[in-house]
Amino acid sequence: MSRTVLQRRRAWLQAAFFTLFVLAPVFDIFRIDLTRGHAILFGMDWTLGIDDFLAGRAGIGDATFNLLWRGFLPLFGGAALVLWIAWRYGRLYCGWMCPHFSVVETINGLMRRAIGRHSLWDKRPLPEQQPDGSRLTARAIYWLPTLVAVFGFAFLWALVLLTYLLPPIEIYGNLVNGELTRNQAIFLFAGSIAFSLEFLFARHLFCRYACAVGLFQSLAWMANDKAMVVGFDTERARTCGDCNNACDNACPMRLKPRTLKRKMFTCTECGECISACTQVQAHAGGGSLLHWVAGEAARPVVTGRPQPKTSDRPQRPKATVHELKPSARPATKVKQPRRKA
Repeated sequence: MSRTVLQRRRAWLQAAFFTLFVLAPVFDIFRIDLTRGHAILFGMDWTLGIDDFLAGRAGIGDATFNLLWRGFLPLFGGAALVLWIAWRYGRLYCGWMCPHFSVVETINGLMRRAIGRHSLWDKRPLPEQQPDGSRLTARAIYWLPTLVAVFGFAFLWALVLLTYLLPPIEIYGNLVNGELTRNQAIFLFAGSIAFSLEFLFARHLFCRYACAVGLFQSLAWMANDKAMVVGFDTERARTCGDCNNACDNACPMRLKPRTLKRKMFTCTECGECISACTQVQAHAGGGSLLHWVAGEAARPVVTGRPQPKTSDRPQRPKATVHELKPSARPATKVKQPRRKA
């Protein structure tokens, strides 16, 4: 199945962010070193700055300032920035950068080739005809790469998370030499099992119901009726009659893009539905019926009421003679009474 330009760009961004996620601890871009008892940011020690206060060498004022500057400001400032982006544009982080969601989509694609469905819990198989006109037939042989991806990503996630807590050189060195400590081995084993179960059975379910980052983004997005959302061109709705619900089938979160915003609470703004509709309509010689809208154009997706056309809006009636200015009124002729002879 060919991918649109939009999805190719999104895939490159996801790959870049996943690489950053894996290598950030290695290059000390960001990690929390439990052996040192503080965080490391861009190669520098990032502490709360209260050591002097605890040792009695600084006052409460200095300690309070350091806590605000080094602790609360970065934490709440970063959270506020993420929520503001979500309030205006939706869950862009989830659909375009989240390393977990990129794994979800990768395993979805492999599982679709293995069983014809995105998930083991999907009741109906997806149609073989793809939005670009090609056909994809499920084959059991694809279970092999699917399971390799599930267990491989699970182990990688457990390993990377461990390097965020302990020195990466120590972890990778112990792994290569087979000298993992007892606690390190337990963490990798338990983490791999947990992520394997999640990647195999509950990928999008975790994103919808268990991810706190995604939940707060969705809440911020729903609070703004003018936020960016996928809109549906209802005037061309008849065109959907020749389609096999390609937009619904393409959604990795199992949402229906042609519905109200409140029913798309967990939309990740990945644009897969838009790309699928674009490919389907390209064969019909038309443009996509789905597109991102914002501002006043987003209100119909919230309320379910289409915006009135300019011709449908009540027009102010034209001014009548009685509404004209006195100087513009026509002069009236006063009749004179007849004199008697």
